[in-house]
Amino acid sequence: MSVKIVTVENRRQLRKFLTFPFELYKDSENWVPPLMGDEYDTFNPKQNGAYEFCDACLYLAYRDDKIVGRVAAIINFKANELWKQPVVRFGWLDFIEDQEVLNALLDSVVAWGKQHGCSELKGPLGFTDMDKEGSLVEGYDRLSPFTCLYNYPYYDTLLKAYGLEKDVDWIQRVVHMDHVSPQVFKIAGLVEKRYGLHMANAKTSRELCNKYGMSIFHMYNEAFAPLFQFTPLTDRQIKKYLATYVPIMDPDFLAVCLDADDNPVGFAFGVPTLSEAVKKSNGRLFPFGFIRILRALKHNDTCEALLIGVLPEFQGKGAALLIFNYLYEHATKRGVTKVIMNPQLEENHKVQSMFDSFDPEFYMRRRSYVKKL
Repeated sequence: MSVKIVTVENRRQLRKFLTFPFELYKDSENWVPPLMGDEYDTFNPKQNGAYEFCDACLYLAYRDDKIVGRVAAIINFKANELWKQPVVRFGWLDFIEDQEVLNALLDSVVAWGKQHGCSELKGPLGFTDMDKEGSLVEGYDRLSPFTCLYNYPYYDTLLKAYGLEKDVDWIQRVVHMDHVSPQVFKIAGLVEKRYGLHMANAKTSRELCNKYGMSIFHMYNEAFAPLFQFTPLTDRQIKKYLATYVPIMDPDFLAVCLDADDNPVGFAFGVPTLSEAVKKSNGRLFPFGFIRILRALKHNDTCEALLIGVLPEFQGKGAALLIFNYLYEHATKRGVTKVIMNPQLEENHKVQSMFDSFDPEFYMRRRSYVKKL
């Protein structure tokens, strides 16, 4: 039975592309669906500012008139220029356990990439680092964080059989708050005096974001610049992310470190985990999804750390310690007992070592693959 590849060209096909994982993972206890509104916005050039420097083509795989796989082919022209690599990315990859299906999907990505002068295949990656990335290779028995990809174990086997090799891994770890000793933060006061650092205070996240939001993301661009395939966000993208995240931000989980002149030098942003709420709502806000999400935001013992960054000139000067101290005090006050860290590059030892004092435990590992074309 041959595999037929169809290019997504209209909204009806896009709906099939976005809903296929709901069928594929309907029996999975640990897959967490995305919010469908966010998925539609991602592939809408009017909503996703990444289309200013990216191009994409979506494919569906059929067998006997039944969808058996999907994939997005993406070229981030800005990243290719910055990293001097003619890369075509694959993302939003989902498929049944069938090598022929995977081969047909990735062959379509490769062909499209070659038409645009690409000679290297990488993925799973999104348009930018703000999208979900990396195929799960360890931690299948754990509920996936809402902000991360989940997939079946056979993905790794079939991707390798296609000729893909490991490019980079991201490690996720979890910190149990009862493992953290308050003694870790005993020098926080000395750090503040020596470097003139202090934490921003505000009653609401909106107040913090109105004052520091753009600066935080500009700092994100600078702090993350050396990392794998990173592309700086444009002001249009930043404004979109602020509009998306401010409604769910909580000042207890938004830490902004300032210098003596009140300029941001470091930040961390977390959110009470939404995995169970979104899973119960099947990725939809209505009719009851938003109620479950609001409840999860207010009453939760688990937090997901989404982003953390410190300007290079303030790394190693205690800014991270002040940020962690802030989050520890506020999280414990809110009854948080567990923090799932954001995925961190395996090779980024500087960032990983920042958390060693908190006795983190391994949670999940995800992988991006590469193949020369």
